Amino acid sequence: MAMKTTAGDHGGAAKGRGAGINPEGRFETASREHVEDGWPGERDEEVARPRTTVTLEAAKSILTRNDSPDLGFSQSVNPYRGCEHGCIYCYARPSHAYLGLSPGIDFETRLFAKPEAASLLREALSRPGYRCEPLNIGSNTDGYQPLERVHRITRSVLEVLREARHPVAIITKSALVERDLDLLAPMAREGLVNVVLSVTTRDARLAARMEPRASAPARRIEAIRRLAQAGVPTGINVSPIIPFLTDHEIESLLEAGAAAGAGWAGWTLLRLPWEVKDLFKDWLERHAPLKASHVMSRLAEMRAGRENDPRFGTRMTGEGLFTDLIRRRFAAACGRLGLATRPPVLSTGAFRPPAPGGQLGLF
Repeated sequence: MAMKTTAGDHGGAAKGRGAGINPEGRFETASREHVEDGWPGERDEEVARPRTTVTLEAAKSILTRNDSPDLGFSQSVNPYRGCEHGCIYCYARPSHAYLGLSPGIDFETRLFAKPEAASLLREALSRPGYRCEPLNIGSNTDGYQPLERVHRITRSVLEVLREARHPVAIITKSALVERDLDLLAPMAREGLVNVVLSVTTRDARLAARMEPRASAPARRIEAIRRLAQAGVPTGINVSPIIPFLTDHEIESLLEAGAAAGAGWAGWTLLRLPWEVKDLFKDWLERHAPLKASHVMSRLAEMRAGRENDPRFGTRMTGEGLFTDLIRRRFAAACGRLGLATRPPVLSTGAFRPPAPGGQLGLF
């Protein structure tokens, strides 16, 4: 039985990480706590600066399908499991529990890469019964998180999609997406790609604590500018909106996105599924203790009295007076700035199955 150590018992958050604790996943039946016994050693450094490890995963398939009415796509590709960005609010954290790992620090330090993603995608797109629909990259964990600089799996996936003229939507918090403009710009000219940069706050100090290894907010805005200038349809996602912490920035973020060249904008309310609730509340107590009770109280008002609402239709936005207020503010700002509230429709008509094994055809 794998057991986890609670880093929070050792005096606070690990340096450069979003989570301050490493609780057991909800499927675990045993736990272990680190107890300070006065003996210095490597354990202190491991807790203070947990190292990132990457395991190569022998995935059997790469396409993930969903039928959620809240999402604008039905299939996605996730090149990685876990995310080094360390966003404390990430709704994907609970997925690490399926691996016997913690949704806390494990989620941002014990990562899994799928080096065969491109070949698996090529195989899937080549099947006779495959029906072309836009793919999403970044729906669970960020395809442009730091380890992509080394592993380049997202880029290899894009290469297959470009060859097949297959549409793709990308959502990221990383300026690393600019690296692939040589692929994205030609795809954009054929209506095959759009990119969304998620920006939670313009406050760099807050972002450094809340999403410590994502690109700085100003750098994400600059990425919008560079993508848009290259002709890639680009949007800004004000997400997640956190009451009393970031909700006052809605208009400012939209203004920055529009000035950089964003063509549309979207938003979601903070979600706290499963283990994320306790991780986020621990983070609030450490980084915003005077606002903690106000944040959770307002969320409960917007979530029908609960800390989380899993229902389709309301889980992304909440409901009630304060949700209506956010909707009105968002709509008014988008109208004033000329921002659409939906991305452009991607083209599926040019799709052609990629050559098996990456080999070129004779004709």
